[in-house]
Amino acid sequence: MTTLDTPNDLSVRKQAIARHFANASDYDQHANIQQTVCQYLLENIAHTEQSNVLEVGAGTGQMTQLLADNIQSQYWLINELCREQTATLQSILPTARVIIGDAETINLAENHSLIVSANAVQWFDNPLSFVTHSAQRLQSGGQLVFSTFTPNNFLQIKTLTGQGLYYPDIDEWQLALDSADFEDVELSIQRYDLPFLSPYAVLKHMKLTGVSTNQTQVRSDDTQTFIWTKSRLQQFESDYWQHFSEEDETGQLVVNLTYEVLTVSAFKP
Repeated sequence: MTTLDTPNDLSVRKQAIARHFANASDYDQHANIQQTVCQYLLENIAHTEQSNVLEVGAGTGQMTQLLADNIQSQYWLINELCREQTATLQSILPTARVIIGDAETINLAENHSLIVSANAVQWFDNPLSFVTHSAQRLQSGGQLVFSTFTPNNFLQIKTLTGQGLYYPDIDEWQLALDSADFEDVELSIQRYDLPFLSPYAVLKHMKLTGVSTNQTQVRSDDTQTFIWTKSRLQQFESDYWQHFSEEDETGQLVVNLTYEVLTVSAFKP
């Protein structure tokens, strides 16, 4: 039950991401899509009996709780960027070793039988590197199960503002998995369109789930700040209603926000 903390080793960008999630205190109440994805990942884990499990980017512990309830393992290693989640994660798995820090730069050991990551690797500076690192960290026969998002994620926001994270597409992920010699690779995409009563409600939802609406990232190595002004917000609301509204089954006019999730299962030979 060891907890390690590396508070001074985060880049400026990773510190900002950690702050966003530290401030998203109602995350679990609004992250319904993320919870659905966690359940899907659990169903794709091949064996409930494991020897050494690593979870990367555990967040508030949505996936951690499912793992604790459904998977048996002799050793647990739980990684998270935001130190405010330490106590929560340790309470879910009291025997786990919890490491707070940047999964791209810290040592997360090797010889894992299972590596899991739910809704986290899109925050990496180089998301595709997660595949290479996982190949190094897995034991022979070990399974990698993770989810991320596609370039169509939050397509309404990207279309109207030019903002959004850099998301590799499914072909890039397939190439990365093939290059790392993974076998029995399965990739699937699920799309969810969430209705909201207003464009402002969309922005509020994003903030409550830890997503900054002030950053635009066209490439993984290029981040710029987007400043909301009163006129920009008014234009955003007007354009959102014009391009992305529809009536729901009750006749209520709503606007949609698209989540497009990529899930991956693969095995190290």
